[in-house]
Amino acid sequence: MSTEALSVKKEVSARYAEGAKERQEALCCPVDYDTSLLKILPQEIIERDYGCGDPSRYVREGDTVLDLGSGGGKICYMAAQIVGEQGHVIGVDMTDDMLALARQYQPEMADKLGGDRVDFRKGYIQDLALSVEAMENYLAESPVTNATSLQALEDWKKQQRSTAPLVDSESVDLVVSNCVLNLVAQEDRVQMLAEIFRVLKPGGRVAISDIVCDELVPQHLQNDPHLWSGCISGAFQEKEFIDAFLDAGFVGVGYDKWEADPWQVVEGIEFRSVTLTATKPAKTGLIDAGQAILYRGPFSVVADDLGNTFVRGERTAVSKRTYELLTSGDYADHFIGMQPATDINNGCFSKPAGTVRPASETKGGSHAGGGQEGGCC
Repeated sequence: MSTEALSVKKEVSARYAEGAKERQEALCCPVDYDTSLLKILPQEIIERDYGCGDPSRYVREGDTVLDLGSGGGKICYMAAQIVGEQGHVIGVDMTDDMLALARQYQPEMADKLGGDRVDFRKGYIQDLALSVEAMENYLAESPVTNATSLQALEDWKKQQRSTAPLVDSESVDLVVSNCVLNLVAQEDRVQMLAEIFRVLKPGGRVAISDIVCDELVPQHLQNDPHLWSGCISGAFQEKEFIDAFLDAGFVGVGYDKWEADPWQVVEGIEFRSVTLTATKPAKTGLIDAGQAILYRGPFSVVADDLGNTFVRGERTAVSKRTYELLTSGDYADHFIGMQPATDINNGCFSKPAGTVRPASETKGGSHAGGGQEGGCC
């Protein structure tokens, strides 16, 4: 780990440790949270929360939710009310004081929720395979004193990531975060997004509330640890944020929330709150099941992140994977899915993007996303 990354981690941890003890107004934006979910939360957790959005709005019943940088547990305890008895919520944070605050109220919240469905774990969000608590226990028994013991630590960490990861691969339905990704050092961000991708199930979603800027942050601001821990100098540039998720393999990446007024302006650069959503595509389903997608409009033609193009009002042949993706989640309002009258499997999907599906191939089949029910007139 570089000196820069260590400096960032130290400053962030120290500042949020103070934030766990006494409210730090400079660390938060005004957020319109769902007040119905705040009623059962301890006031101390509400007061010691720092964020710029409400990703709990994207939680569904039955979800396994992972909150990155869970702090005092506010979003976790809000999400726990939505996921219900069949759901589960995991909070990951690196700051002992924040974890202590969140865990302090676990018995009380379990009573209110009717079950203990929230789990707080100590770790770095750029390395979701490594339990920091387990590493600290290892170091207490086997401190690093020379090159040999350092290598032993590295070997132990490698084994832990493989056999006892902090968060299992493909185990999470939704990853949320509230103004935390910008706190991670630049050199660790590719790994961070790869880890988010790893832990999500195929078809899993992300809802990331964070701060973006309209221009790239100059180096002299990035070198200020206090501005970094204050969610300023580590902010993603607005297109860079989307591109980072696309590069990690996500699809359907977009801004679901965009705050019109900037939160802060520093040296003419606007910093504002956004919420980014995205989906992890399935690895299977690349077969031709005779399905078609019709793009509703209003644009003449659109393209998705898998290389498919859709002309307004035209039945387009798609793979089973694309059909399932475009008829659910954020895509569903924009497309009509058309099934063949009988189940078929034409083998591996190999039609060029934009291939028209003749109406005869889906005639008599069901339509998904066709609008309000109730017949004509």
